[in-house]
Amino acid sequence: MSGKLTPPGGPLALYVHWPFCLSKCPYCDFNSHVREQIDQDRWRRALLRDLDATADETPGRTITSIFFGGGTPSLMDPATVAALIERAAQRWTLDPDVEITLEANPTSVEAGRLADYRAAGANRISLGVQALDDAALRFLGREHSAADAMAAVDLARRLFDRFSFDLIYGRPGQTLPDWRNELERALVRAGDHLSLYQLTIEPGTAFYRRAGLGETLTSDDDGAAALYELTQSMLSDAGLPAYEISNHARPGSECRHNLTYWRYQDYAGVGPGAHGRLTLDGRKWTTQRLRSPESWLDGIEDGSGGEEARTALEAEDRLAEMVMMGLRLAEGIPIAQLEKDTEKPIDAWIDPARRQPLIEGGFLDPDPDRLRVTADGRQRLDAVISRLLA
Repeated sequence: MSGKLTPPGGPLALYVHWPFCLSKCPYCDFNSHVREQIDQDRWRRALLRDLDATADETPGRTITSIFFGGGTPSLMDPATVAALIERAAQRWTLDPDVEITLEANPTSVEAGRLADYRAAGANRISLGVQALDDAALRFLGREHSAADAMAAVDLARRLFDRFSFDLIYGRPGQTLPDWRNELERALVRAGDHLSLYQLTIEPGTAFYRRAGLGETLTSDDDGAAALYELTQSMLSDAGLPAYEISNHARPGSECRHNLTYWRYQDYAGVGPGAHGRLTLDGRKWTTQRLRSPESWLDGIEDGSGGEEARTALEAEDRLAEMVMMGLRLAEGIPIAQLEKDTEKPIDAWIDPARRQPLIEGGFLDPDPDRLRVTADGRQRLDAVISRLLA
């Protein structure tokens, strides 16, 4: 399908997926794969061709952010990062304040490459620390130690004006004092952004198979709720309130790329398994690349393309996606935007009789201009969304 930009020059975020890792973490359900040999030059050429195919459909757009995700993008040759940024600047207009994020693992080898990625054009780094305890890191299947992680964070601070790192909580047996101590140590080294994820068991992962055999791999519900509440309290007191369920930042330091997703704006996905949401010919489309690295690479090289599916989103689909993504944000969803994007008044989609009990229960904000959950609502977000979309 060929599309034209609607409207001309509108903002666009670009996601580039690098699908390879040194090992597969037992909790991870991302499109990541372990390969003994990777032809870096071949992959660079293929990613550039995929980027060009996307640029052909979206001329005149302004790129507000580029995000190198994975997998482990810090296994990518820095020359590939530089080439993709340069090609993006040639094919689109880069916003003067463009955010260019690269995810990295804090092993000693990868951390030593951070300066190369900075030179390649990345201006924000996101480190997959995951824990500050060596036993917890082993449980999570990580290749680095807590000392490696802190050394990488310190290096990122020296090289990048903007950096973030991830931690995972809700591990089995994790106590409130344990997590408080871990957060205190994290905050000493934190910049303006932290991502704090509750451990979940996802289908298809090693943890999912182990849980199916009866192994306890997460905190129980009450324990997880207490850890979540402690997280919100400590991070808010430290000046990094939650702007999204799992992401905390000083005001103005939010991840601009991820805000594109949650605000339901346009983004293009390049690389194996990458997803996109593009406005073309006046309609919102979902795009998905082939998930298998080898299938995607073959499609790019033989000219058949790397795309697996493309679907025009009907108004009902757009509503569901906007609600599921936007209610993750503390700011919620502007009702005027929801009504514009779905072409109907909110009451035609979500009966006030369904909203009112959630407002009275303290789960939904009564603000007439925004659809927004309260702090209590964020802890029960799946149930709130299910009620709204029933």
